Amino acid sequence: MPLVIAGERSGAGKTTVTLALLSCLRRRGLLVQSFKVGPDYIDPMFHCYVTRRPCYNLDPVLTSERYVQQCFSHHTDSVAYALVEGAMGLFDGAAGRGDYASTAHVARLLGLPVLLVVDCSRMSYSISALVHGYRSFDSRVHLAGVVLNRVGSDRHLDMLKSALEPLNVPILGVLRRQDRITIPDRHLGLVPTLELGNLEPLVDQLASLGETSFNWSRLLPLLETNRTLAGTERLQISTKPETRSENPSLQFKPQTSNLKIPIAIAQDAAFNFYYQDNLDLLTTIGAELIFWSPLNDSELPKGVQGLYLGGGFPEIFAAQLTENESARNAVKVAIQSQMPTYAECGGLMYLCQHIVDFDERSHPMIGILPTTAVMGKRLTLGYRQVSALQDGLMFARGAIAWGHEFHRSHLTKESQRPLFSLSSPAPSPTEGWHFPHLHASYIHLHWGATPEIPERFLRNCARFRSEN
Repeated sequence: MPLVIAGERSGAGKTTVTLALLSCLRRRGLLVQSFKVGPDYIDPMFHCYVTRRPCYNLDPVLTSERYVQQCFSHHTDSVAYALVEGAMGLFDGAAGRGDYASTAHVARLLGLPVLLVVDCSRMSYSISALVHGYRSFDSRVHLAGVVLNRVGSDRHLDMLKSALEPLNVPILGVLRRQDRITIPDRHLGLVPTLELGNLEPLVDQLASLGETSFNWSRLLPLLETNRTLAGTERLQISTKPETRSENPSLQFKPQTSNLKIPIAIAQDAAFNFYYQDNLDLLTTIGAELIFWSPLNDSELPKGVQGLYLGGGFPEIFAAQLTENESARNAVKVAIQSQMPTYAECGGLMYLCQHIVDFDERSHPMIGILPTTAVMGKRLTLGYRQVSALQDGLMFARGAIAWGHEFHRSHLTKESQRPLFSLSSPAPSPTEGWHFPHLHASYIHLHWGATPEIPERFLRNCARFRSEN
């Protein structure tokens, strides 16, 4: 059965190990489905680039325990190999207390063994105590083996092996200290794939690292899904990564509709934070997704009946967004005509009067929201339980949902008609901007377990079509 790749703490190297495994499987021509624990957007982009398949988030806070199980089962049904990349340390939970929504929690929900990545750079014999602790802390979590990362020398490796020998824990990989493979990062994590251009040399390096660093005779069987496949299992490599899902709808999603309502999805280097489940759900219930670029396109796609402005890094591309005045005007006119618009985090910032970047330069934006987004050092981070304060584009008044907040900007003015009330420990008791046909919020939402949210959005989009 598939493995969960976990770190003994954040920064242990689980993303490098995961990408090396995926790259090596791709080099061998094998289809593999990947998943990411938690609300992360950027790691799944790298998975998708390597595997040529969408990566799905497994987050019991944003969805539910049942949804995590169903999502995993459905998306591994037609592939021979799968793996799950964890988040933070193995037992680090959503609120820092307990392990709910941790990598261990997801491993228990799915009944999957764990491959523990250990940063060995500053330890030798102590590794035995660390691995023993992780193995014995929760008997419900099965430790399939360890990967020793950042090993310094042959002598260092011998000491680590000697320390682990009494535990009888398989060493399934050894990665030496090296600085040849680097993935750029910045204020919110890794730099997204759309900004990095050609990643094939990196994938090739990772594949070579994977070929020489892992015990494949023992590891490959642990990645098998044990599914009976009707078709080919080989991966045909194309020249460009596939970023759209062609997978059939999940059986547990809402009933499909005959409607085909065109929705404009902002997709470029500035806006690319989308949960694949959200896009799949929109398609399932009758949307036609039309991708466009606020950076490069001069106007909205013709005939669209709704806008979806996802998160991303508009602060990095603020000058270019400002220069594309025709696109900004097109979005403003569409919203002023009451086109249903869902704007999330970076999308909210795009709708402000200005974005003030890290260098304190002010860049005009759409101007629909009478406020300015100012970048700063303070990170706002955490899960949020939200309650809708009034009937709106996405929610009926009183509806409750869970979302996630992750940004380094703040607004100079708060809305007089906020979208949500937030439960503590949120930084503010209310959040978001509400207009009859506009939902703008810092809160990222995963719709997997709440299909009524995109259904309400699409009904409003259909009404806009009938009224115009």
